[in-house]
Amino acid sequence: MKQNRLWKKGIAFGVTAAMILGGLTACGSSDTDTGSAEAETGSSSSGDTITITNVSYDPTREFYAAYNEIFAAYYEEETGQSVEIVQSHGGSGSQARSVIEGSDADVVTLALAHDITLIEEEGLIEEGWIEEFDQNSSPYTSTIVFLVRAGNEKDIQDWDDLIKDGVEVITPDPKSSGGACWNFLAAWYYADEQFGGDEDQMKDFVSSLYDNVIVMDSGARGATTTFVENGQGDVLIAWENEALLALDEYPGEFELVTPSISILAEPSVAIVDENVDGNGTRDVAAAYLEYLYSDDAQYLAGENYYRPRNEEILETFSDTFDLSVNLCTIDDFGGWDQAYEDFFQDGAIFDEIYND
Repeated sequence: MKQNRLWKKGIAFGVTAAMILGGLTACGSSDTDTGSAEAETGSSSSGDTITITNVSYDPTREFYAAYNEIFAAYYEEETGQSVEIVQSHGGSGSQARSVIEGSDADVVTLALAHDITLIEEEGLIEEGWIEEFDQNSSPYTSTIVFLVRAGNEKDIQDWDDLIKDGVEVITPDPKSSGGACWNFLAAWYYADEQFGGDEDQMKDFVSSLYDNVIVMDSGARGATTTFVENGQGDVLIAWENEALLALDEYPGEFELVTPSISILAEPSVAIVDENVDGNGTRDVAAAYLEYLYSDDAQYLAGENYYRPRNEEILETFSDTFDLSVNLCTIDDFGGWDQAYEDFFQDGAIFDEIYND
C-alpha cells in the first residue's frame, strides 16, 4: 500500500504506541510530531533554551511542524532567546482531557472552544480566554466537506446522498473528536433547512446518516487514515484541510465535494495559565499564539489548507478554497456551551440518535 509523507507522520497505532513509550519530541527548527494524546509532557525555561508544549488536535500536525520553525526563528531574532516546541496530537476532546489529567501543556490549540472551556472549568485556564486573542481566539478557520474516491461512483453531492442505501460513510466520534462535532452540526443544520425545523424529521435524517457510518474513529486523522490508507468507505466527512491535503498527497485518487450547506469551523487557542505560571513560560506562550496572526503565519496556514483569518490573505487563496459556500456558524446553535449540552453530553441528541 502506498505510504506518503502525510500518512507516515505518527498515524499508525504501532507508531503512536512507540512514540508514547519513547516520550514526546521537542522541536524548534526541525519537524516535530508525537501522535500522543495521553503522554505527560514537560515545559521549562531552564538552560539556554525555553521549551513549551503545544497540545493540539489531529489534523494540525503538518501546520504546526512548519509553524514552529518560523516562530522559533522569529522569537530568537526578537528576543535573543532560543525556543523549542513539543507537539502532542490526538482527538480534540481526548487532548482536552489529557490536559485536565496532568499533561503539562503551555498552550492548547484545539478543534473547538468547548474543549478549552472544559479545561477552564477545572481551573487551569482563566475566564475570558476566548477574548484574549483576536477573532474569538481562533486564528484560522476551516469547514466541513466530503472526500470521495475518484469517479464518485455513488454520485455523492450533498448531505442527503449520505443516507442512501449502500453508501458507506466514515466520520470520527463526537465523543472524542472536535472535528466530528462540527460534522454532526453541519449535517443537523442541513436537516433543519430541509425540514423546516421539524425535529422529529431532523433526527430521522441524521439517524439515517449515522446508520450508514461503518467506522467511527476517535479522531479526524484516524478517520482520514481509515478512508485513504485502509480503503474503507465511499465518503469521508472531513475537515476541508484534511481533504485538500489528501488530494495533494494522492493526486487523481480522490475528489472533494463541497455540500450545499456547511459550517464555519473555528479551532480555538489558549494559554494554559496554571501551567505557564508554574513553568515560567507565559511570555513565550503568549508570543507563540499571538504570532499565529502575523502575515507569515497566516500565509503558512493557507498553504496548509486552513483558511486565514486575514481577509486579504484569504483572498489570495481563492483558487484553493470555495469562498462562496453557505456556512452556518456555532451561533446558530446558541454557542458551544449550548450546542454541547443539546447534542453531545451524555444522553443528549447524539446519544439518542446513535444508540436508538
